Amino acid sequence: MSSRPQIRVLCVDDHPLFLEGISKVIAYQDDMAMVGTASNGADALAQFRESQPDVTLMDLRLPDIDGITAMAAIRREFADARVMMLTTFEGDVEIQRALAAGARGYMLKTSPPKDLLAGIRAIHAGRKHIPVEIATNLAEKVGAEKLSEREIDVLRELAEGHRNRDIGIHLSISEDTVKGHVRSILDKLGARDRTQAVSIGVRRGIIHL
Repeated sequence: MSSRPQIRVLCVDDHPLFLEGISKVIAYQDDMAMVGTASNGADALAQFRESQPDVTLMDLRLPDIDGITAMAAIRREFADARVMMLTTFEGDVEIQRALAAGARGYMLKTSPPKDLLAGIRAIHAGRKHIPVEIATNLAEKVGAEKLSEREIDVLRELAEGHRNRDIGIHLSISEDTVKGHVRSILDKLGARDRTQAVSIGVRRGIIHL
């Protein structure tokens, strides 16, 4: 057994049972050590400053800010920070956001422990780590037409069950303009109706309920 663990890991997640599980998995590895845990974005930055981990496991959903924002805050102070996003979400939009913000990896919480450990070792070695199923999902969406910011606003309104007239009032646009945005949203997402458009939007990480 190594007298000095090679890979120092910080885990950021607001679920105590998940943190405990990750800590136990790390504890069984001769080449790793858990050097800190955090339950929100503000604590994540404080813990990073204190422990200076080699790899940070970051939940995408945190109580105060999202994990991507927390990662960006860390990387503003520590440009070489190596972060892997851990999440239950596999939407291509969120994967792209995370990678664009500097994430070195992206893994689902449902992944087997051995895959998580392989990801930690890969990131520590300077490589990126994106599981095949996630990479495939991302590749399938490359080139897909993106929704505009206004269309995303309309999609959020649809998710709340608002009618076109109410959406127009909320967004200060005409009802006809709303109808045009809805048609465009359905076309871009390949949805047959408003309900399916919302479902696709949530699954891809374009909006959140």
